[in-house]
Amino acid sequence: MDLKTFLDEKVSQFNDRKFILKDPIFVPHQFNKTQDIEIAAFFAAILAWGNRTTIIQNAMKLMDWMDHSPHQFILEHQATDLKKMLAFKHRTFQATDLLYFIHFLQHHYQRFNSLQSAFMPANHSIETTMEERLNHFYNTFFSLEHPSRSRKHIASPQRHSACKRLNMFLRWMVRKDKTQVDFGIWENIPMNSLIIPLDVHVSRVGRKLGLIENEKANWQQALLLTEKLKAFEPEDPVKYDFALFGLGIEERI
Repeated sequence: MDLKTFLDEKVSQFNDRKFILKDPIFVPHQFNKTQDIEIAAFFAAILAWGNRTTIIQNAMKLMDWMDHSPHQFILEHQATDLKKMLAFKHRTFQATDLLYFIHFLQHHYQRFNSLQSAFMPANHSIETTMEERLNHFYNTFFSLEHPSRSRKHIASPQRHSACKRLNMFLRWMVRKDKTQVDFGIWENIPMNSLIIPLDVHVSRVGRKLGLIENEKANWQQALLLTEKLKAFEPEDPVKYDFALFGLGIEERI
């Protein structure tokens, strides 16, 4: 069996709604409204490091505090509604960071209908690279007065990060296929511009399969691995995230 056939089989195995329950994507799958999905997915992705059960629990705690109407909460909350947020902590993501994230999202949704707009540089087109989109998002996100410590929670290629969590969030928002695990609700970002969410598991499996050699999980490695996967599926290379991540987590190769 050649590598493409093997990976395609693994995509079919792991790109399945039965895996949603134990993945952070479970959180946005609790909603139907586009903006609720975006906000729930954004927080679930930002918190997505460490134990997956804890990630889901903490993200769902935020959704509970937002009365399971995150878009309405972001737009209409009062200062007193934020007091319960002061006890929040997920690893190094603390209440200070959470309050700024809520502040930015309120500022954004008061002006735009979708978070997709924050990934759209001026004069963007289908030729706009994901590097340009992610750098634009980073600069937009921190365009308001903010705690300097919060910068570590939003990655960007200009800081040489692999941007695993944001690339995962973008996969959720942009990819569309018949399984409906990913939402595919953003139509202004082409699927073929997505970059593989490169973490230690995906990197390890990529090396074992001979797709990459370097152990460093940085932006250049994410680009390199994505280019290798484009040779198998030019229009949807990031579908192989299901295969690589599944092999790393579920089958522990």
